[in-house]
Amino acid sequence: MTQRKIILTASLAVAILTGMAFGAYTYIFLHKTASDVESYSIYVDQDDTADSIRTKSGLGWRFDFYNRIMSFRPRTGHYIIAPGVKSLELFRKLRNGAQDPIKLTVPSMRTLSRLAGYLGTQLMRDSADFAATFAEEAEGMGYTMQTLPALFIPNTYEIYWDVSTKGFMKRMAQENKAFWNEKREAKAKALGLSHVEVSTLASIVEEETANDAEKPMVAGLYLNRLRRGMLLQADPTVKFAMQAFGLRRIYNEHLRFESPYNTYLHPGLPPGPIRMPSIVGLDAVLNYVEHTYIYMCAKEDFSGTHNFATTYAEHLRNARRYVQALNNRGIR
Repeated sequence: MTQRKIILTASLAVAILTGMAFGAYTYIFLHKTASDVESYSIYVDQDDTADSIRTKSGLGWRFDFYNRIMSFRPRTGHYIIAPGVKSLELFRKLRNGAQDPIKLTVPSMRTLSRLAGYLGTQLMRDSADFAATFAEEAEGMGYTMQTLPALFIPNTYEIYWDVSTKGFMKRMAQENKAFWNEKREAKAKALGLSHVEVSTLASIVEEETANDAEKPMVAGLYLNRLRRGMLLQADPTVKFAMQAFGLRRIYNEHLRFESPYNTYLHPGLPPGPIRMPSIVGLDAVLNYVEHTYIYMCAKEDFSGTHNFATTYAEHLRNARRYVQALNNRGIR
């Protein structure tokens, strides 16, 4: 064989081996994951192992290969996998714990137990862990279990899925502080109300009407009652006291239910919010409408709004129309 042939043969062999090596490298390290169209999420919780993450990642034997080179230790979290991400990039993302935050909506809920249950479905921690943390942390954060609902400002937040329950509470305290800016603080002070009292009044307003435009009117009415030393006589406080949120009609027997939350029996605001009021509800109290109304009754057209009255006689006429409408519809 001539020297030229030897060189050509050697060059061809090198080229083939290089091509094979590049192909193997591409196949192993530059392989794309299944989805080239849309991103998807992988959740890793405290019970996950390397084997379970191998399955969740869909990397198969590549996971085992990478694991032999770079030992893998599960890291909890929520991981967004971009379209067409390389297999090695995915492995490294999971290995390094480079998690992505989720968008968590903290809703306006009636009770802490319901909030704990909801959070248990949205975050990695169990609902029982949240309930226990509420009880453990309330006093240290300046609240009681009755006033703790005032801590939570319903909104959508970016937060890590595996946040600890105490970390979640710390974040809510930061958001509460951010909400109570200088402007809102001044308005609360002008009303002579604390943050918790604003939240408590806002929670009653929220339960009275779902109509955002009407909320400042309702807030003004209850402020008129407070200033006159009148009983608030808010039906939603009776429902909360009885934990009977499905009541459609309030009868005299309900009004006699003994509870510090029953504003037909006890003057002033109840011990704490009867729900976690929305930002709209809180601002409705801080930006209440000034008027002379001290009575209101749901409209007989069931529009969800109210007839307002200054005198008791006018209120009775409004109430009769509403009761007749309830009777006509067979609502008991």
